[in-house]
Amino acid sequence: MSEVSSAAAPNYPLTPSVMRALEITKRGCDELLVESEWLQKLARSEATGVPLRIKLGLDPTAPDIHLGHTVVLNKLRQLQDLGHQVIFLIGDFTSTIGDPSGRNSTRPPLTREQIEANAQTYYKQASLVLDPAKTEIRYNSEWCDPLGARGMIQLAAKYTVARMMERDDFTKRFRSGIPISVHEFLYPLMQGYDSVALKSDLELGGTDQKFNLLVGRELQKEYGQESQCILTMPLLVGLDGVEKMSKSKNNYIGVTEAPNDMFGKLMSISDDLMWQYFTLLSFRPMSEIDLMKEEIAAGRNPRDCKVLLAQEIVARFHSQAAAEAALDAFNHRAKGGIPDDIPAVTLEGAPLGIGQLLKQANLVPSTSEANRNIEQGGVKIDGETVSDKAVKVAAGTYVVQVGKRRFARVTLV
Repeated sequence: MSEVSSAAAPNYPLTPSVMRALEITKRGCDELLVESEWLQKLARSEATGVPLRIKLGLDPTAPDIHLGHTVVLNKLRQLQDLGHQVIFLIGDFTSTIGDPSGRNSTRPPLTREQIEANAQTYYKQASLVLDPAKTEIRYNSEWCDPLGARGMIQLAAKYTVARMMERDDFTKRFRSGIPISVHEFLYPLMQGYDSVALKSDLELGGTDQKFNLLVGRELQKEYGQESQCILTMPLLVGLDGVEKMSKSKNNYIGVTEAPNDMFGKLMSISDDLMWQYFTLLSFRPMSEIDLMKEEIAAGRNPRDCKVLLAQEIVARFHSQAAAEAALDAFNHRAKGGIPDDIPAVTLEGAPLGIGQLLKQANLVPSTSEANRNIEQGGVKIDGETVSDKAVKVAAGTYVVQVGKRRFARVTLV
Protein backbone atom coordinates (compact mmCIF):
# COMPACT_ATOMS: atom_id res chain seq x y z
CA MET A 1 0.00 0.00 0.00
CA SER A 2 1.17 3.53 -0.66
CA GLU A 3 2.48 5.45 2.32
CA VAL A 4 1.98 9.10 1.43
CA SER A 5 2.71 11.27 4.47
CA SER A 6 -0.42 12.75 6.01
CA ALA A 7 1.24 14.65 8.86
CA ALA A 8 -0.03 18.22 8.83
CA ALA A 9 2.21 21.26 8.49
CA PRO A 10 3.86 23.00 10.18
CA ASN A 11 6.68 20.83 11.41
CA TYR A 12 6.79 20.91 15.19
CA PRO A 13 10.08 20.72 17.13
CA LEU A 14 11.36 17.27 18.04
CA THR A 15 12.14 17.91 21.70
CA PRO A 16 13.88 15.39 24.00
CA SER A 17 10.51 14.44 25.49
CA VAL A 18 9.12 13.75 22.01
CA MET A 19 12.11 11.53 21.22
CA ARG A 20 11.62 9.75 24.55
CA ALA A 21 7.97 9.15 23.63
CA LEU A 22 9.12 7.64 20.33
CA GLU A 23 11.50 5.34 22.21
CA ILE A 24 8.66 4.16 24.47
CA THR A 25 6.41 3.64 21.44
CA LYS A 26 8.97 1.47 19.66
CA ARG A 27 9.98 -0.68 22.64
CA GLY A 28 9.43 -4.29 21.64
CA CYS A 29 7.39 -3.35 18.56
CA ASP A 30 7.59 -5.21 15.27
CA GLU A 31 6.86 -2.24 13.01
CA LEU A 32 5.86 1.42 13.26
CA LEU A 33 4.28 2.94 10.16
CA VAL A 34 5.03 5.69 9.41
CA GLU A 35 7.68 6.74 11.96
CA SER A 36 8.11 10.27 10.56
CA GLU A 37 4.35 10.82 10.74
CA TRP A 38 4.18 9.52 14.30
CA LEU A 39 7.00 11.82 15.35
CA GLN A 40 5.10 14.82 14.01
CA LYS A 41 1.90 13.70 15.72
CA LEU A 42 3.80 13.42 19.02
CA ALA A 43 5.45 16.81 18.49
CA ARG A 44 2.14 18.47 17.60
CA SER A 45 0.48 16.96 20.66
CA GLU A 46 3.22 18.30 22.93
CA ALA A 47 3.09 21.75 21.32
CA THR A 48 -0.70 22.08 21.38
CA GLY A 49 -1.52 20.13 24.52
CA VAL A 50 -4.06 18.01 22.61
CA PRO A 51 -3.64 14.30 23.40
CA LEU A 52 -3.49 11.80 20.55
CA ARG A 53 -6.26 9.25 20.07
CA ILE A 54 -4.85 5.74 20.30
CA LYS A 55 -7.06 2.81 19.40
CA LEU A 56 -6.95 -0.90 20.16
CA GLY A 57 -9.77 -3.11 18.97
CA LEU A 58 -10.37 -6.60 20.31
CA ASP A 59 -13.11 -8.97 19.24
CA PRO A 60 -14.55 -10.82 22.26
CA THR A 61 -14.04 -14.27 20.73
CA ALA A 62 -13.39 -15.97 24.10
CA PRO A 63 -14.47 -15.23 27.67
CA ASP A 64 -10.96 -14.63 29.02
CA ILE A 65 -7.68 -13.08 27.96
CA HIS A 66 -4.14 -14.38 28.50
CA LEU A 67 -0.71 -12.79 28.71
CA GLY A 68 -0.41 -12.88 24.92
CA HIS A 69 -3.32 -10.43 24.70
CA THR A 70 -1.65 -8.11 27.20
CA VAL A 71 1.31 -7.40 24.89
CA VAL A 72 -0.73 -4.75 23.08
CA LEU A 73 -2.48 -3.73 26.31
CA ASN A 74 0.92 -3.05 27.90
CA LYS A 75 1.85 -0.81 24.99
CA LEU A 76 -1.48 0.94 25.30
CA ARG A 77 -0.80 1.58 28.99
CA GLN A 78 2.66 2.98 28.23
CA LEU A 79 1.13 5.46 25.77
CA GLN A 80 -1.65 6.20 28.23
CA ASP A 81 0.95 7.11 30.85
CA LEU A 82 2.39 9.61 28.34
CA GLY A 83 -0.93 11.46 28.53
CA HIS A 84 -2.65 10.28 25.38
CA GLN A 85 -6.30 9.23 25.04
CA VAL A 86 -6.58 5.46 24.90
CA ILE A 87 -9.64 3.91 23.24
CA PHE A 88 -10.44 0.30 24.12
CA LEU A 89 -12.72 -0.81 21.32
CA ILE A 90 -14.80 -3.95 21.77
CA GLY A 91 -15.68 -5.37 18.37
CA ASP A 92 -19.18 -6.53 19.13
CA PHE A 93 -20.23 -5.88 15.50
CA THR A 94 -17.10 -7.25 13.77
CA SER A 95 -17.33 -10.41 15.89
CA THR A 96 -20.54 -11.24 14.07
CA ILE A 97 -18.55 -11.28 10.81
CA GLY A 98 -15.53 -13.26 12.01
CA ASP A 99 -11.92 -12.15 11.50
CA PRO A 100 -10.27 -14.20 8.70
CA SER A 101 -6.75 -12.99 9.59
CA GLY A 102 -4.18 -15.77 9.36
CA ARG A 103 -6.79 -18.42 8.66
CA ASN A 104 -7.10 -20.85 5.77
CA SER A 105 -10.84 -21.25 6.22
CA THR A 106 -13.86 -19.14 7.05
CA ARG A 107 -14.07 -18.32 10.77
CA PRO A 108 -17.52 -19.12 12.17
CA PRO A 109 -19.16 -15.91 13.43
CA LEU A 110 -20.18 -15.70 17.07
CA THR A 111 -23.76 -15.38 18.20
CA ARG A 112 -24.92 -12.15 19.86
CA GLU A 113 -25.28 -14.04 23.16
CA GLN A 114 -21.69 -15.32 22.99
CA ILE A 115 -20.38 -11.85 22.15
CA GLU A 116 -22.23 -10.18 25.03
CA ALA A 117 -21.10 -12.83 27.51
CA ASN A 118 -17.45 -12.54 26.44
CA ALA A 119 -17.47 -8.74 26.31
CA GLN A 120 -18.53 -8.57 29.96
CA THR A 121 -15.18 -9.99 31.09
CA TYR A 122 -12.90 -8.45 28.44
CA TYR A 123 -12.76 -4.94 29.78
CA LYS A 124 -12.72 -6.06 33.42
CA GLN A 125 -9.61 -8.10 32.71
CA ALA A 126 -8.05 -5.43 30.47
CA SER A 127 -8.47 -2.97 33.34
CA LEU A 128 -5.85 -4.96 35.24
CA VAL A 129 -3.39 -3.35 32.80
CA LEU A 130 -5.07 -0.09 31.70
CA ASP A 131 -6.04 2.84 33.90
CA PRO A 132 -9.87 2.59 33.82
CA ALA A 133 -10.30 6.27 34.74
CA LYS A 134 -8.39 7.32 31.63
CA THR A 135 -9.74 4.76 29.16
CA GLU A 136 -12.49 5.44 26.64
CA ILE A 137 -14.62 2.31 26.14
CA ARG A 138 -16.44 1.97 22.81
CA TYR A 139 -18.38 -0.74 20.96
CA ASN A 140 -18.23 -0.68 17.17
CA SER A 141 -21.91 -1.54 16.87
CA GLU A 142 -22.42 2.16 17.75
CA TRP A 143 -21.59 3.22 14.18
CA CYS A 144 -21.70 -0.08 12.27
CA ASP A 145 -25.34 -0.95 13.00
CA PRO A 146 -26.67 2.45 11.79
CA LEU A 147 -24.82 2.08 8.47
CA GLY A 148 -27.48 -0.18 7.05
CA ALA A 149 -27.39 -1.71 3.58
CA ARG A 150 -26.96 1.63 1.76
CA GLY A 151 -24.09 2.73 4.00
CA MET A 152 -22.37 -0.65 3.67
CA ILE A 153 -22.50 -0.42 -0.13
CA GLN A 154 -21.09 3.10 -0.04
CA LEU A 155 -18.27 1.95 2.24
CA ALA A 156 -17.50 -1.05 0.03
CA ALA A 157 -17.24 1.30 -2.97
CA LYS A 158 -14.19 2.94 -1.38
CA TYR A 159 -12.00 -0.17 -1.65
CA THR A 160 -11.19 -2.43 -4.60
CA VAL A 161 -11.17 -6.21 -4.84
CA ALA A 162 -7.62 -6.03 -6.20
CA ARG A 163 -6.46 -4.23 -3.06
CA MET A 164 -8.30 -6.74 -0.89
CA MET A 165 -6.59 -9.63 -2.68
CA GLU A 166 -3.20 -8.20 -1.75
CA ARG A 167 -3.90 -9.72 1.64
CA ASP A 168 -1.69 -12.79 2.00
CA ASP A 169 -4.22 -15.22 3.48
CA PHE A 170 -6.84 -14.33 0.87
CA THR A 171 -4.30 -14.84 -1.93
CA LYS A 172 -3.24 -18.24 -0.62
CA ARG A 173 -6.80 -19.43 -0.23
CA PHE A 174 -7.76 -18.21 -3.70
CA ARG A 175 -4.78 -19.96 -5.34
CA SER A 176 -5.52 -23.15 -3.42
CA GLY A 177 -9.16 -23.16 -4.40
CA ILE A 178 -10.28 -22.71 -0.79
CA PRO A 179 -13.57 -20.78 -0.66
CA ILE A 180 -13.59 -17.12 0.41
CA SER A 181 -16.99 -15.81 1.40
CA VAL A 182 -17.90 -12.26 0.34
CA HIS A 183 -18.64 -11.30 3.95
CA GLU A 184 -14.97 -11.91 4.82
CA PHE A 185 -14.03 -8.92 2.66
CA LEU A 186 -16.24 -6.85 4.93
CA TYR A 187 -14.15 -7.53 8.03
CA PRO A 188 -11.10 -5.39 7.17
CA LEU A 189 -13.45 -2.74 5.77
CA MET A 190 -15.41 -2.56 9.01
CA GLN A 191 -12.24 -2.53 11.14
CA GLY A 192 -10.92 0.27 8.96
CA TYR A 193 -14.20 2.16 9.32
CA ASP A 194 -13.74 1.99 13.10
CA SER A 195 -10.68 4.22 12.66
CA VAL A 196 -12.76 6.70 10.68
CA ALA A 197 -15.50 6.76 13.32
CA LEU A 198 -13.00 7.23 16.16
CA LYS A 199 -10.68 9.65 14.29
CA SER A 200 -7.77 7.49 15.37
CA ASP A 201 -4.19 8.83 15.35
CA LEU A 202 -2.58 5.45 16.04
CA GLU A 203 -3.93 1.92 15.94
CA LEU A 204 -2.27 -1.03 17.64
CA GLY A 205 -2.45 -4.70 16.76
CA GLY A 206 -0.53 -7.93 16.47
CA THR A 207 1.60 -8.61 13.41
CA ASP A 208 -1.27 -10.67 11.98
CA GLN A 209 -3.43 -7.52 11.90
CA LYS A 210 -1.18 -5.39 9.68
CA PHE A 211 -3.40 -5.57 6.59
CA ASN A 212 -6.50 -4.54 8.54
CA LEU A 213 -4.67 -1.64 10.15
CA LEU A 214 -3.47 -0.39 6.77
CA VAL A 215 -7.04 -0.46 5.47
CA GLY A 216 -7.87 1.98 8.26
CA ARG A 217 -5.19 4.37 6.95
CA GLU A 218 -6.60 4.24 3.45
CA LEU A 219 -10.23 4.69 4.48
CA GLN A 220 -9.36 7.72 6.61
CA LYS A 221 -7.88 9.34 3.48
CA GLU A 222 -11.10 8.52 1.60
CA TYR A 223 -13.09 10.28 4.30
CA GLY A 224 -10.82 13.34 4.31
CA GLN A 225 -9.10 12.57 7.61
CA GLU A 226 -5.43 12.55 8.53
CA SER A 227 -4.28 8.93 8.28
CA GLN A 228 -3.55 7.01 11.45
CA CYS A 229 -0.15 5.53 12.09
CA ILE A 230 -0.02 1.84 12.88
CA LEU A 231 2.00 -0.07 15.45
CA THR A 232 2.28 -3.84 15.25
CA MET A 233 3.48 -5.89 18.20
CA PRO A 234 5.02 -9.39 18.06
CA LEU A 235 2.91 -12.40 18.95
CA LEU A 236 4.03 -13.69 22.35
CA VAL A 237 5.50 -17.19 22.21
CA GLY A 238 3.72 -19.63 24.50
CA LEU A 239 5.05 -21.88 27.24
CA ASP A 240 6.10 -24.52 24.70
CA GLY A 241 8.66 -22.08 23.32
CA VAL A 242 7.47 -22.69 19.75
CA GLU A 243 3.89 -21.64 18.99
CA LYS A 244 2.25 -18.30 19.74
CA MET A 245 0.46 -18.23 23.08
CA SER A 246 -3.00 -19.68 22.56
CA LYS A 247 -5.67 -21.44 24.56
CA SER A 248 -6.15 -23.92 21.74
CA LYS A 249 -2.45 -24.82 22.02
CA ASN A 250 -2.71 -25.09 25.82
CA ASN A 251 0.50 -23.07 26.14
CA TYR A 252 -1.00 -19.98 27.75
CA ILE A 253 -1.04 -18.13 31.06
CA GLY A 254 -4.45 -16.64 31.82
CA VAL A 255 -4.57 -13.26 33.53
CA THR A 256 -7.06 -14.62 36.10
CA GLU A 257 -5.09 -17.77 36.95
CA ALA A 258 -4.24 -18.39 40.59
CA PRO A 259 -1.00 -16.65 41.72
CA ASN A 260 0.87 -19.90 42.35
CA ASP A 261 -0.08 -21.31 38.94
CA MET A 262 0.85 -18.08 37.17
CA PHE A 263 4.18 -17.90 39.00
CA GLY A 264 5.02 -21.54 38.32
CA LYS A 265 4.23 -21.26 34.62
CA LEU A 266 6.42 -18.17 34.26
CA MET A 267 9.27 -19.96 35.99
CA SER A 268 8.91 -22.82 33.49
CA ILE A 269 9.79 -20.76 30.40
CA SER A 270 13.25 -21.19 28.89
CA ASP A 271 16.09 -18.83 29.74
CA ASP A 272 16.13 -17.58 26.13
CA LEU A 273 12.37 -16.97 25.97
CA MET A 274 12.58 -15.03 29.23
CA TRP A 275 13.98 -12.01 27.39
CA GLN A 276 10.99 -11.73 25.04
CA TYR A 277 8.73 -11.87 28.10
CA PHE A 278 10.78 -9.15 29.80
CA THR A 279 10.60 -6.90 26.73
CA LEU A 280 6.90 -7.39 25.99
CA LEU A 281 5.39 -7.98 29.44
CA SER A 282 7.60 -6.19 31.97
CA PHE A 283 7.44 -2.48 32.73
CA ARG A 284 11.09 -2.42 33.81
CA PRO A 285 13.33 -0.02 31.83
CA MET A 286 15.19 -1.64 28.96
CA SER A 287 18.45 -0.41 30.50
CA GLU A 288 17.72 -2.56 33.57
CA ILE A 289 16.90 -5.58 31.38
CA ASP A 290 20.11 -5.09 29.38
CA LEU A 291 22.05 -5.01 32.65
CA MET A 292 20.49 -8.34 33.66
CA LYS A 293 21.67 -9.85 30.36
CA GLU A 294 25.21 -8.65 31.07
CA GLU A 295 25.12 -10.05 34.59
CA ILE A 296 23.92 -13.46 33.36
CA ALA A 297 26.66 -13.48 30.72
CA ALA A 298 29.08 -12.84 33.59
CA GLY A 299 27.73 -15.79 35.59
CA ARG A 300 24.56 -14.70 37.38
CA ASN A 301 21.94 -17.45 37.70
CA PRO A 302 19.13 -16.80 35.14
CA ARG A 303 16.67 -18.10 37.74
CA ASP A 304 17.17 -14.92 39.79
CA CYS A 305 15.96 -12.77 36.89
CA LYS A 306 13.10 -15.11 36.08
CA VAL A 307 11.91 -14.77 39.68
CA LEU A 308 11.82 -10.97 39.26
CA LEU A 309 9.74 -11.33 36.09
CA ALA A 310 7.32 -13.80 37.67
CA GLN A 311 6.87 -11.64 40.76
CA GLU A 312 6.21 -8.52 38.68
CA ILE A 313 3.53 -10.23 36.58
CA VAL A 314 1.82 -11.91 39.55
CA ALA A 315 1.81 -8.62 41.48
CA ARG A 316 0.23 -6.83 38.51
CA PHE A 317 -2.70 -9.21 38.25
CA HIS A 318 -3.04 -10.05 41.95
CA SER A 319 -0.94 -8.22 44.56
CA GLN A 320 2.59 -7.88 45.87
CA ALA A 321 1.67 -10.07 48.84
CA ALA A 322 0.40 -12.75 46.46
CA ALA A 323 3.66 -12.55 44.50
CA GLU A 324 5.71 -13.05 47.66
CA ALA A 325 3.54 -15.97 48.74
CA ALA A 326 3.83 -17.54 45.27
CA LEU A 327 7.62 -17.32 45.48
CA ASP A 328 7.60 -18.99 48.89
CA ALA A 329 5.30 -21.75 47.61
CA PHE A 330 7.47 -22.25 44.52
CA ASN A 331 10.63 -22.55 46.60
CA HIS A 332 8.84 -24.98 48.92
CA ARG A 333 7.86 -27.19 45.99
CA ALA A 334 11.34 -26.95 44.47
CA LYS A 335 12.72 -28.43 47.69
CA GLY A 336 10.28 -31.33 47.44
CA GLY A 337 7.73 -29.83 49.79
CA ILE A 338 3.98 -30.13 49.44
CA PRO A 339 1.91 -26.93 49.22
CA ASP A 340 -0.39 -26.21 52.14
CA ASP A 341 -3.41 -25.33 50.00
CA ILE A 342 -3.71 -28.33 47.67
CA PRO A 343 -7.27 -29.28 46.70
CA ALA A 344 -8.96 -32.23 48.42
CA VAL A 345 -10.79 -34.65 46.13
CA THR A 346 -12.94 -37.68 46.98
CA LEU A 347 -13.30 -40.36 44.31
CA GLU A 348 -15.30 -43.56 44.21
CA GLY A 349 -14.45 -46.90 42.60
CA ALA A 350 -11.47 -48.28 44.52
CA PRO A 351 -9.31 -49.85 43.34
CA LEU A 352 -8.96 -47.30 40.54
CA GLY A 353 -6.46 -47.27 37.68
CA ILE A 354 -3.83 -44.56 38.03
CA GLY A 355 -4.77 -42.96 34.69
CA GLN A 356 -8.43 -42.63 35.67
CA LEU A 357 -7.47 -41.37 39.11
CA LEU A 358 -5.36 -38.56 37.65
CA LYS A 359 -8.09 -37.63 35.18
CA GLN A 360 -10.94 -37.69 37.72
CA ALA A 361 -8.86 -35.64 40.18
CA ASN A 362 -8.46 -32.98 37.42
CA LEU A 363 -4.69 -33.34 37.47
CA VAL A 364 -4.60 -34.17 33.74
CA PRO A 365 -7.11 -33.56 30.92
CA SER A 366 -7.07 -37.16 29.67
CA THR A 367 -5.78 -40.66 30.42
CA SER A 368 -3.39 -40.39 27.48
CA GLU A 369 -1.89 -37.30 29.12
CA ALA A 370 -1.70 -39.28 32.38
CA ASN A 371 0.19 -42.06 30.62
CA ARG A 372 2.59 -39.56 29.07
CA ASN A 373 3.40 -38.08 32.48
CA ILE A 374 3.90 -41.55 33.96
CA GLU A 375 6.30 -42.49 31.15
CA GLN A 376 8.28 -39.31 31.84
CA GLY A 377 8.49 -40.01 35.56
CA GLY A 378 6.29 -37.03 36.43
CA VAL A 379 3.69 -38.76 38.63
CA LYS A 380 4.12 -39.35 42.36
CA ILE A 381 1.90 -40.79 45.06
CA ASP A 382 2.95 -39.83 48.58
CA GLY A 383 6.34 -38.86 47.21
CA GLU A 384 6.98 -42.16 45.40
CA THR A 385 7.32 -42.07 41.60
CA VAL A 386 4.76 -44.15 39.71
CA SER A 387 6.37 -45.99 36.79
CA ASP A 388 3.67 -48.50 35.84
CA LYS A 389 0.67 -47.26 33.85
CA ALA A 390 -1.28 -50.37 34.90
CA VAL A 391 -1.12 -49.59 38.63
CA LYS A 392 -4.44 -49.71 40.47
CA VAL A 393 -4.74 -47.57 43.58
CA ALA A 394 -6.48 -49.07 46.62
CA ALA A 395 -8.88 -47.24 48.94
CA GLY A 396 -7.20 -44.63 51.13
CA THR A 397 -6.02 -41.03 51.18
CA TYR A 398 -2.97 -40.01 49.15
CA VAL A 399 -1.06 -36.90 48.09
CA VAL A 400 -0.89 -37.18 44.31
CA GLN A 401 1.49 -35.04 42.28
CA VAL A 402 1.81 -34.48 38.52
CA GLY A 403 4.86 -32.51 37.40
CA LYS A 404 6.17 -29.77 39.66
CA ARG A 405 2.99 -27.77 40.21
CA ARG A 406 -0.11 -30.00 40.19
CA PHE A 407 -1.11 -31.57 43.50
CA ALA A 408 -4.26 -33.08 44.98
CA ARG A 409 -5.08 -34.81 48.24
CA VAL A 410 -7.15 -37.72 46.95
CA THR A 411 -9.42 -39.84 49.12
CA LEU A 412 -10.39 -43.01 47.23
CA VAL A 413 -13.38 -45.01 48.48
